[in-house]
Amino acid sequence: MPKDAAVEEFAGLVRALKARDGRSYEALGRRLSVSASTLHRYCSGATVPEEFAVVDRLALLCGADEEERRALEAAWARADDARRPPVPEPRGEPAPEARTEPTAAPRPEPGPERAPSPGPAPGPSPEPAPELDPVHARVPDLPSERRRRRWGWPGVLGGALAVAGTLALGAVLLPGKAPGRPAAPPAPLTWTVASDLWENGCGHTYLARRTPPPPPEAADARRWAAAQGAVDGGKTLVRVSVQGKGTAAVVLQALHVRVVERGAPLPWTAYRMDDGCGGAVTPRRFEVDLDRPRPVARARDGYDASGQEGRTLPAVSFPYAVSVGEPEELLVSAGTARCDCRWYLELEWSSEGRRGTVRIGDEDGAPFRTSGAKGRPVYGYDSAGRAWITGEDSGQGG
Repeated sequence: MPKDAAVEEFAGLVRALKARDGRSYEALGRRLSVSASTLHRYCSGATVPEEFAVVDRLALLCGADEEERRALEAAWARADDARRPPVPEPRGEPAPEARTEPTAAPRPEPGPERAPSPGPAPGPSPEPAPELDPVHARVPDLPSERRRRRWGWPGVLGGALAVAGTLALGAVLLPGKAPGRPAAPPAPLTWTVASDLWENGCGHTYLARRTPPPPPEAADARRWAAAQGAVDGGKTLVRVSVQGKGTAAVVLQALHVRVVERGAPLPWTAYRMDDGCGGAVTPRRFEVDLDRPRPVARARDGYDASGQEGRTLPAVSFPYAVSVGEPEELLVSAGTARCDCRWYLELEWSSEGRRGTVRIGDEDGAPFRTSGAKGRPVYGYDSAGRAWITGEDSGQGG
């Protein structure tokens, strides 16, 4: 299928979902935690979301059945492949000249192979992608398999959390992965993670070694940050959607924060992504201070300003019950000013007499990473001048 046709096919399915629901872009965007303009770009084909999760949530919100969701996911995969830029042809060494071997002389015995001499470079090579500074206390055998679980129907979740993590790893990892220990019971729930989120869809700070290209759309933040080797500056927002696998209720007992690596804040420059940022909805959330020796996620009230009169969204407490038809959503805001921290979430569950813990990392299973940005040079992007310009100190960043 041609690239443009694949993107248009996907955009047409998204438009059909939006038309079926009948709500405005702004109203649907609030339910999906994306801006109205971002949702409009999905419908027009100007942008293809980096992850299927947000589109699957739209499908559920608009009443799509399982067959429609499978067709939508297949169309998204084709459009996502079409959107990716082609791999450039390698440049550099000229083709080696043809050589002829003498026919009369006997061939010598083969000796050790020698590396070919590099040919003349056509020009300055592009600078390699930056490598992240290592921090001490790296933990071996961290999970890395990419998870593409589907998002459940978003229900905003908040609550007080129990005791959180220490510098040591928790004893329970993902089911059946700890050598020499009995396998943990398979978890009767699924979850989906989004960790490259921006405050209200537009406000965020990254730390980078060198001047990056212009800010991306929020939907492309993950790919942009990975290409620059950028790290969340001062704050990381994580959204977890949790859903049971069957009809039996699964009770979410508590959520813990496990810091597995600590180092000094990265000595890099801070780049702010927002260009005039305002938001209508601040949902209930958990806030985590990673600078504490034992970080604890604490529930905070949210605020909904979408109506004529704003209303507070009060924090609620664990435990929560989820099932295949009753998912829940968790939003965690973790901040630091004094460390380069790598950390996980661990969610305790119980169901039908069984208990367990699931470890939640980023979309690739790696720990989340947040570095303090206090005191670093801060730049914002001037859209008119198409250049990064210096700004005020961002404190912890956002």
